[in-house]
Amino acid sequence: MVLDAALKKQPRELRRILTHELFHFAWLRVGNPARRSYEDLIRREMRNRVKGELGWSAESAKMKLTRGDSLRRTRRWREYVCESFCDSGAWLLAGALRHREFTLPPAARRARRVWFVQTGLARQISV
Repeated sequence: MVLDAALKKQPRELRRILTHELFHFAWLRVGNPARRSYEDLIRREMRNRVKGELGWSAESAKMKLTRGDSLRRTRRWREYVCESFCDSGAWLLAGALRHREFTLPPAARRARRVWFVQTGLARQISV
């Protein structure tokens, strides 16, 4: 993992980005049932046409999705779900209440927070 040295002067942004990157390790360790459960949450958002995300990496991946990606569980879909998980984890645990990249509506944010709490990932993450 390589982080831009300029982030030393932006501790909040460094914490958010580093937390996002650490969540990639957590994604690998949470197991298939939790990953599928998170995927189901994201699929519901897509069905309800929820706009926005909790970070640039998920937002840019979301914009590249086609209509059939979710149904076919394409690589593009799975990568988006992973980025969404990592951005959501960073939003929840890095301490940034506001950020220009936080564009997900409040109701969807609450649903994601509930998911993280119910799975135990809001308090303990195995990396």
